[in-house]
Amino acid sequence: MPQKKFFRYLTFGSLYFTQGTIQGFFAALNALYLLENGLQMTDVGIFGFIALLPFVIKIGLGIISDRVNLFGMGHRKPYIFIGLAVQFICLIGAPFVNPGEFFWGYVALAFTMQLGMALYDTCTDGLALDTTPKEEHGTIQSFMVGGRAVGAIVAASVVGFLAENVSWLSVFWVLAALTLIPVPLMFFVREHQRKVEERFDWSAFKAFNRRTLLAGVLGLLMFVIILGANQLINPYLEKQFGISLSAAGLITSLWSVGVVGGSFVGGWLIRKYQPRRALVIGVGLLSAALLALAFLLTPQFGLPLAIALVVFFGVAYGTYQTEYFAVAMRFVDPRIAASMFAILMAFTNIGQGIGMGLSGMLSDLTGFSNTFLILFVINLLILLLLPLVFGKKESHTEHA
Repeated sequence: MPQKKFFRYLTFGSLYFTQGTIQGFFAALNALYLLENGLQMTDVGIFGFIALLPFVIKIGLGIISDRVNLFGMGHRKPYIFIGLAVQFICLIGAPFVNPGEFFWGYVALAFTMQLGMALYDTCTDGLALDTTPKEEHGTIQSFMVGGRAVGAIVAASVVGFLAENVSWLSVFWVLAALTLIPVPLMFFVREHQRKVEERFDWSAFKAFNRRTLLAGVLGLLMFVIILGANQLINPYLEKQFGISLSAAGLITSLWSVGVVGGSFVGGWLIRKYQPRRALVIGVGLLSAALLALAFLLTPQFGLPLAIALVVFFGVAYGTYQTEYFAVAMRFVDPRIAASMFAILMAFTNIGQGIGMGLSGMLSDLTGFSNTFLILFVINLLILLLLPLVFGKKESHTEHA
């Protein structure tokens, strides 16, 4: 791989890496942090739903990025820097807002931080769409999903140790420091001058047709399942095995190793097969993981097997994400690249919010194992959607 192209991929990976550090915290410790401060799993689900709302409404951020060349410095990079700055500032202030005493204040802070993340996430996607040819979609998504998973590995392992042995303040401030990593790498990617046919045009939204809408619904369902299941893992392990905060961080790190592997599995499947067949394989992989979590994540089978199952779920999770993101890139019109991709990502983020809220409530009502089984049934519905999304000829999903 040419050095210039590698550093471009690395830059996109680093922007997703800093997202991964936050997601690693939410996956490994946020639920335990809230529970430690006297809240319930239903509260955790409500928090997750509200904190993810900026990703649901980020279509507006995409339209701004597509339309406005900020200060004449570009349609993407200035917004990325602003989003990183917002995330950094919120993380610096987070340890001073106790969620047990000021739950809605903590929710508001998380909402603001996620708004900053949604801004740089949308513009990162737009920059990738602007600069990446179609044949590289699977590869760039492998780096982006893999980079986010590596961020989760670093964050979960480090912050788990810090939470147990130092302080929660050190957790948030280390996450703030990790937010700065992409800044110097941003100079390796240049925005090109847009051609006339690539400039923002409201009429381009006509490309958002019935099939594109169904693709959004597909993403919504996929993310209901993987985020709903992922939220349950550490609380379930804590209930079954009494794991410590450090152990929770380590297990999330191992899960993230699985996600890294899954990101490259998903990219390989997209390159080797047509998207529809690749997604069918992904459905089978995730279905097996959900059934294993439902029936084998118990003291009867031991903690080592439980951890192995978490890693296997990570592989399925990474495969699902990479496949859907690569497929979604095929639906966008270059004139509204960030906006249209943001619409499709909004579906996935609605799915995340629904999944986290749903799994939190279901786990309180029916238990963890039954919740995994319910998610397994929802996962099978995806097989019914695939023919509607792709039709008889998958090439119909691509825009000229």
